[in-house]
Amino acid sequence: MDIRETIIRYAVNAFFALGVLVIGGLVVKILTGLLRKAITRVDGRHALVVRFVVSAAEKTGWAFVIVMALAKLGVDVAPIIAGLGVTGFVVGFACQESLASLAAGLMIAINEPFKVGDYVVVAGLEGSITALDMMAVTLSTPDNRKITIPNKSAWGQPIVNFSALDKRRVDIAVGIAYGADIALAKKTAVETVSAIAGVLPDPAPMAEVKSLDDSAVALTVRAWAKTSDYWSVYFAAIQGVKEAFDREGVAIPFPQLDVHVVSKA
Repeated sequence: MDIRETIIRYAVNAFFALGVLVIGGLVVKILTGLLRKAITRVDGRHALVVRFVVSAAEKTGWAFVIVMALAKLGVDVAPIIAGLGVTGFVVGFACQESLASLAAGLMIAINEPFKVGDYVVVAGLEGSITALDMMAVTLSTPDNRKITIPNKSAWGQPIVNFSALDKRRVDIAVGIAYGADIALAKKTAVETVSAIAGVLPDPAPMAEVKSLDDSAVALTVRAWAKTSDYWSVYFAAIQGVKEAFDREGVAIPFPQLDVHVVSKA
């Protein structure tokens, strides 16, 4: 076989290999699109699962297309396939932590304990979720710090989601003097909190004695608000109760200590 025939043969093989890549790429694109629609139709809530499954299917499809294209070029793909198996085992062993986060990410995607925009406590860290993928959760803290938490850590500890339910209870604690009128203090606190914008009428606000502390009678004042109104109600309640107690003459004492001196003279 002369060099001309060799060049022609390789050119033909390259043409068919290119055709396999083009046609295979179109097939992968079409099939992954159909897969995305099928999964979304079954359960459109788990967007993270959809992205993961479609991405995995797309990468697998492209790997198959590339192997076919190499075969058209005359490359012996058997060693490549065997090598991919060995490489996959080695990489999987070396990336156990990443695989653990990936598995945890799949659990998060399926169970959906939170979503982007929720205010949460995850792995002992508090903030709003700004990004969520199969490997990590990204939080933005109230003081504008960005925190990235591996899914393995996020799923392995208790998760508190402050945004999951439509309303929250607002609790404030206030101490009154032992000589103060407790009934008046409770009535004033309830009336004050009830008048705050955003406080829900049901369940109705309440105030009760929580404990008898060293320097004060501790009251707990409770009201309910929409989750989105929580902080505005919380701050307004603290200020409102303090100002109302001042008007009604309900004393809020400073910490104090009684010292008794015994003379042995």
